[in-house]
Amino acid sequence: MITVKLFAILKDKAGRNELQMNGGPATVADLLQAVAAAYPALSDIIARGRIMVSVNREFSKRDAPVKDGDEVALMPPFSGGGTAPTQRVRIQREPFDVNQEIEGIKKTSASIGAVVTFLGTTRDISKEKQVAKLEFEHYPGMAEKKLAEIREQAIKDYGVIDAGIVHRIGTLPVGENIVLIVVAAGHRDEAFRACRFCIDELKRITPIWKRETTPDGEVWVEEHP
Repeated sequence: MITVKLFAILKDKAGRNELQMNGGPATVADLLQAVAAAYPALSDIIARGRIMVSVNREFSKRDAPVKDGDEVALMPPFSGGGTAPTQRVRIQREPFDVNQEIEGIKKTSASIGAVVTFLGTTRDISKEKQVAKLEFEHYPGMAEKKLAEIREQAIKDYGVIDAGIVHRIGTLPVGENIVLIVVAAGHRDEAFRACRFCIDELKRITPIWKRETTPDGEVWVEEHP
């Protein structure tokens, strides 16, 4: 059997978060066709071709092979957010302390001359509609892995000394902190560039989704600035 995990709007449409498919499909494309046939509620969104697919927690193309025992995740576009590979990278439900995270990074090296942070918070207006609360869902294991890859790439490409990424999940009221990125470097230029890289990549490749509660109901956010 192939385990197919569903997230965000896909989970809502199917009324479940996991499917079990037989091992007949040979490729991702074959599996998508089988899922669409077995679960008509998902056929439209699959046909539009906007979903992302991972096989065993690695992004995969439509011609990638699948076999019995594989874990396949079907994911809508990300709205960006276990044990992380490093304590510098965490996904958690509880609030984080911004000052504590900064002080932790600063202790990494006496050569640090600049610390740049990005703090994302929940706002009360989205697309001109009032927002009462936000809910964040992630793909456990894969999300932490992608955040760790982003951190490592930032350190390698921009020559910074250290970096940390913390992202919250669960239900958050307006005004709460969502995500924090802290980058330490010898100089400000590389720190700024690395911080911008981290948040942009987080929103691009990390399987974290956001659902907003507005006067019109609940909506999964797929695209945002």
